[in-house]
Amino acid sequence: MNVQIPPQAFALGWQAWLLGYEVAQVMWMRSWVIALGGAAGEREARRMVEEKFAANAAYGMLLATGAGGTSATGAARKAMGHYGRRVRANRRRLAASKR
Repeated sequence: MNVQIPPQAFALGWQAWLLGYEVAQVMWMRSWVIALGGAAGEREARRMVEEKFAANAAYGMLLATGAGGTSATGAARKAMGHYGRRVRANRRRLAASKR
């Protein structure tokens, strides 16, 4: 059986893998900040929860207005773009605070 897999499926899979890698980096950096405790750890924990609620609410509005993509591939790209921007911003912020 010869199954043709469209090239965009590979690109989408690669983007998902990269996003997962970036998420793992942010989780690791945030874990250290929170584990060290103090005001910075408490601030980071609070920020993390607030960001998750805000990101999910914003994506919910995208879906509710029909801007979440018209196909499965489009919806996946929109979701990864939406959350990816936030993950990359956190990674930059956390990496800069280590210097």
